[in-house]
Amino acid sequence: MPKISVLLPVYNTKEAYLRACIESILRQSYGDFELIIINDASTDEHVETLIKSYDDARIRYYKNDNNQGISETRNKLMDLAQGEYLAIMDHDDISLTDRFKMQAAYLDAHPDVGVLGTAHREIPKNKLVIPPEDNEGIEEAMMLGCALLHPTTMMRKSVLEKSGLRYDKEYFPTEDYNLYLHLLGKTRFGCLPEVLFLYRKHESNTTKKETRQIRSIEERVFGYLQSEHRALWDKVQSKYPRFVKVKIFGIPVLKIKRFRATTKYYLFGFLPIAETYSKVSAKLKL
Repeated sequence: MPKISVLLPVYNTKEAYLRACIESILRQSYGDFELIIINDASTDEHVETLIKSYDDARIRYYKNDNNQGISETRNKLMDLAQGEYLAIMDHDDISLTDRFKMQAAYLDAHPDVGVLGTAHREIPKNKLVIPPEDNEGIEEAMMLGCALLHPTTMMRKSVLEKSGLRYDKEYFPTEDYNLYLHLLGKTRFGCLPEVLFLYRKHESNTTKKETRQIRSIEERVFGYLQSEHRALWDKVQSKYPRFVKVKIFGIPVLKIKRFRATTKYYLFGFLPIAETYSKVSAKLKL
């Protein structure tokens, strides 16, 4: 059995992006893996043609008869996986050469960690994102938003099997965040500070297209956190208030507004002057 199962759902992505994604996996310095690809009934014929052009015994290819959506496709990928570790991927992103080697080595050395992310760069802007490294920092960051970029993570399959957790389509497009929240207390989280992943951020990213839907789900998510992780929720909310007004002689000169992991600064309460990530959720460098 392979050590790692790479789980790659595919749907109507650009040929160049998919090619770069697949080749970044096949060129990994760590070779003990299987690459499981599920084509979620793409309407673009080039998707299947490209996948079938690779003659590599590590690839296992499947195609859904009809479009099932990302949550159901990810669940199917988990069911097909034979590896001890599950490497998450998206069809337009790139895993750097040593990603699997470094994540597998860390998980081997830390059997208490069930979810391991990495630092990443957003392309094409080359923005560097470094999440918290330890479990405590990640758990705190989860109270504000999704602390780990999902396709950077490698998860221990046994943790998911023992917990019985799956991706819930009712939380699309934040099904990954919902999964992480239900893993809090069931395993430990970690994140490698090395940049091992390139995340392609563009107009068609689900997380950008579905912003309104994300916000409608947020109330349910934060309700769950207040119910199941009240102490941690209260701790983080007290450390990082959502609104702060700075006044001089009673006149507001600076307003600080936080939404999830992002902090925005407004001069005189209405002129935007800066935007950062909260230290608890990420260290962001350009």
